Amino acid sequence: MAKPKKRYRLAVDIERCKACGLCVAYCPRAVLELSRDRINGKGYPFVEVAAPDACIGCQSCVWVCPDCVIEIFESPQEEGDRS
Repeated sequence: MAKPKKRYRLAVDIERCKACGLCVAYCPRAVLELSRDRINGKGYPFVEVAAPDACIGCQSCVWVCPDCVIEIFESPQEEGDRS
């Protein structure tokens, strides 16, 4: 039987994001992108989770963010979900 795939959830503090783009550049799976049409209270286009199912939990985005605005959590696998 195959080992169940772990799933991850990203939390972004959009009000502290300064749109440096480091997290986007360092993500190996293109999970994140800078918003094209929304800005935070400081006037920056914040980072958004574009492909949540692609996250492998490597935490590259967490480590390169100079303002510590990203957190990654392991999501419990839903019952009956075997992907």
